[in-house]
Amino acid sequence: MARHHDYACNQGCPVEATLNLIGGKWKGVVLYHLLDGTRRFGELRRTMPGVTQRMLTKQLRELEDAGLVRREVFAEVPPRVEYSLTPLGESLSPIIEALQRWGVAYLRARQPPQRRRA
Repeated sequence: MARHHDYACNQGCPVEATLNLIGGKWKGVVLYHLLDGTRRFGELRRTMPGVTQRMLTKQLRELEDAGLVRREVFAEVPPRVEYSLTPLGESLSPIIEALQRWGVAYLRARQPPQRRRA
């Protein structure tokens, strides 16, 4: 990430710091998919059909720069690149899983009631 923040300001700053690391449309989704283990770029892309290659690359780089994701390049032809969570990234597991559970409950609550046929 190009921006640097001073988070030594108040009690809410740790939340701000965390959201800066995992915030955005795709970072949380990337982290969620990496909870299942190592993935190649193409695998990640297929699990997120709405993300562009450029955006996924950017998000992965930012997560790598933050120390949450490990990128391993294999000297093969064609080149193979795998992504996995670092121990720091794995420490986010309870948070990402809680976000997933909350999202399921939220989406269920927002669904219109099903009409019964007479």
